[in-house]
Amino acid sequence: MSSVIELKKQTVAEISDKFKGSVSTIVVDYRGLNVAEVTELRKQLREAGVEFKVYKNTMTRRAATEAGLEGLNEALTGPNAIAFSTEDVVAPAKILNDFAKKHEALEIKAGVIEGNVASVEDVKALAELPSREGLLSMLLSVLQAPIRNLALATKAVADQKEEQGA
Repeated sequence: MSSVIELKKQTVAEISDKFKGSVSTIVVDYRGLNVAEVTELRKQLREAGVEFKVYKNTMTRRAATEAGLEGLNEALTGPNAIAFSTEDVVAPAKILNDFAKKHEALEIKAGVIEGNVASVEDVKALAELPSREGLLSMLLSVLQAPIRNLALATKAVADQKEEQGA
């Protein structure tokens, strides 16, 4: 009997550590997905470095409380799967949101973004953000714009002077 309790305590500690160690965690209801669809989803998440696991809700609730994420307990009803990402904040939200658009059965229930409990709307808003590379290219474009405009203005002045001199 005590070995079963110890095993459950280890599982709760494991889930709690994953909550604490991940930068982004998304809880989804996967009811209605067939095996092929779940396999495809797992493959997409694995390629992005996201761990996708199914745990019992009672253990997940205890782990969430232990990790200081009590607000997540409301979403932990019915069959749930949890996507943990330790590297990319946006990747699990993006993948799960895109998959949910194609497969109506997948429902995003809640999330944890950098230690804060997030609603479905927050997760979807995060999913709509451009990728890190996209954001960096936007920033670079904004930084280059004044220099580019200065170069164009200088060239226009030089061309105008050249026309006047000719």
